[in-house]
Amino acid sequence: MIATMDISIIKAERSKLQDMNFDNLPFGRFFTDHMLEADYEGGEWKNIEIKPYQPLLLNPSVTALHYGQAIFEGIKAYKDSNGNPYIFRPYDNYRRFNISAERMQMPEIPEELFMEGLRQLISLDKNWIPQKHDYSLYIRPFMFASDEVIGVKPSEKYKFLIILSPTGPYYSAPMRIYVEEKYVRAVEGGVGYAKAAGNYGASMYATAQAKKKGYDQVLWTDAYEHKYVQECGMMNVFFIIGNKAITPDLTHGTILDGVTRQSTITLLKEMGYNIEERPLGIDEIIEAYKAGLLHEVFGTGTAATISLIKELRYKDFEMKFDVEKWKAGPTVKTWLIDIREGKREDKYGWMWKV
Repeated sequence: MIATMDISIIKAERSKLQDMNFDNLPFGRFFTDHMLEADYEGGEWKNIEIKPYQPLLLNPSVTALHYGQAIFEGIKAYKDSNGNPYIFRPYDNYRRFNISAERMQMPEIPEELFMEGLRQLISLDKNWIPQKHDYSLYIRPFMFASDEVIGVKPSEKYKFLIILSPTGPYYSAPMRIYVEEKYVRAVEGGVGYAKAAGNYGASMYATAQAKKKGYDQVLWTDAYEHKYVQECGMMNVFFIIGNKAITPDLTHGTILDGVTRQSTITLLKEMGYNIEERPLGIDEIIEAYKAGLLHEVFGTGTAATISLIKELRYKDFEMKFDVEKWKAGPTVKTWLIDIREGKREDKYGWMWKV
């Protein structure tokens, strides 16, 4: 717990902003002037400060480097047409962060530390938010075990940080996807529903193999039968079959409860689609494709927002799509961007003013 929110602020002597080219913003490459850092020791959060972005000095025996106690979140901030900074659904990310923390046997982040720390940090670096269409300030809160002990047990010390990165459109081109049958992203009883760092490290080999075959990402399937689809790369996935929007359900704890996923479900309902959250097998997908009923496939995530899929390959069977004719995915993306940029009514209360 923290008794009161006392954040020490040390401002950077010189801003890097004047050296930035906002027309060239690859994802996660550049970082703002400041970061937030806090320590968990003796059962409480302390040393809460916002300071110039800088390297961390770590002991080689830091627990996270050996046993993987590390979690993170991805959030985005935007500016409306008047230049006011807003964050998209940060409370949802805050709640999910603590769900991940519980699963990884890490301490809960108090709401005041997460939200007020976020607000003060972005207030300080708000000029880094690009005021351009489909551009944003990516927010990366993360926590890792910082005990300086080698031993397989939950750490007694942790570090919580927030760093910020201006970014342009991500995954802008429609993707070619390979349906993965050997390697798995998550299994029931595992940590698939948590945003744990190890999930992403474990996904890289299968993704690299797919890229060697000419594909952009993999569509993960279940660990037991390799029959039911789960996530697409690092994204949740949606299939428009007839007048239904079908996405894998969260029941078995193998899929991340994506904030963009939640938002997409809401907007698809507004568009008139019937939403089904349920197990979806690859055989049903192929059958719908052959019958001319599989109209769209797209991924959803914080970084990508909506990423259209122009091709799916399962074994030797290829499913190709003309994304230029699509309505659902492109409309959801446009609506989300317009809500974030203040061009469409935020009737669901998703934008949090800094």
